[in-house]
Amino acid sequence: MAIISDFEEEQEQKPSSSSPLEPSAGSYDEVLKPILDRQGPLGLLEAVFDFARRKSDLFNDDAVEKKISAMVSASKLKYTEEKKKKAAARGLEDAGKAEKRLKETEKKEVMQESPKNVAPPSKEAKQEKEIAAESKENGKKGNLREPNKGNGLDLENYSWTQTLQEVTVNIPVPRGTKSRFVACEIKKNRLKFGLKGQQPIIDGELYQSVKVDDCFWSIEDEKFISVLLTKQNQMEWWKYLVKGDPEIDTQKVEPENSKLSDLDPETRQTVEKMMVRSIALQISYHCLFKLLCTDMFWACQIAPKVETC
Repeated sequence: MAIISDFEEEQEQKPSSSSPLEPSAGSYDEVLKPILDRQGPLGLLEAVFDFARRKSDLFNDDAVEKKISAMVSASKLKYTEEKKKKAAARGLEDAGKAEKRLKETEKKEVMQESPKNVAPPSKEAKQEKEIAAESKENGKKGNLREPNKGNGLDLENYSWTQTLQEVTVNIPVPRGTKSRFVACEIKKNRLKFGLKGQQPIIDGELYQSVKVDDCFWSIEDEKFISVLLTKQNQMEWWKYLVKGDPEIDTQKVEPENSKLSDLDPETRQTVEKMMVRSIALQISYHCLFKLLCTDMFWACQIAPKVETC
């Protein structure tokens, strides 16, 4: 802790001129950077807490742990947002550079070509164009996620799957959860779910409307709650469950094979007729001839002739 001691001596020799307001970002970098390089991030925090313990009444506050935890959470959130912004800016910058290179290449070729003898674009120009197109396409699909095995998405607090007819949401809950502890509200275009006395786990506008009378929820194995939503439009895949959730790439959805019982009555009747016709065509002429040659058949044919004699 030699570095902290040196810092304390400098503080004692120089009167503090800091204002009660929050310091600007980077104002203590020169002091803290040597400690960070020498002891690492956790060592730096340990040194700061030790200094605050000895030189202030910070730990007399009963809520100090909550306040420090809130500061850490805020810093982590800020770090995550900055990381996302940098990644997005990097992607846009790469796409912009590729497009700029393509335009410069095409411009040089146009200037070098004769108006009468216009040659086709060079191989390099084609490659640049393909790279630019691919960059744009990746920019559009960069936020799309690959669906899970149930054609839905696995999220931190819940997961959902879907067919063309229904959406099933599975929410893990503490073992032993009873139905009286559950707060579930299903509306035509909105889903709100959670446990009573706690913040909702799901609360948002659905991707599309549902048939409220055909929706229900149940507790499964005392481990999770299953919410079944019947789609109003049963000809389209959902890209997300509620507004604000990540979107899935519906082009990668793998529909299950339809069962005969899943078809509407009219379509089912048509399919059944086609199946019967196909089976009938598979019967051989030999089998049909044997049916016609039975004793019952000939008895029916001869009896009328005997009566007319």
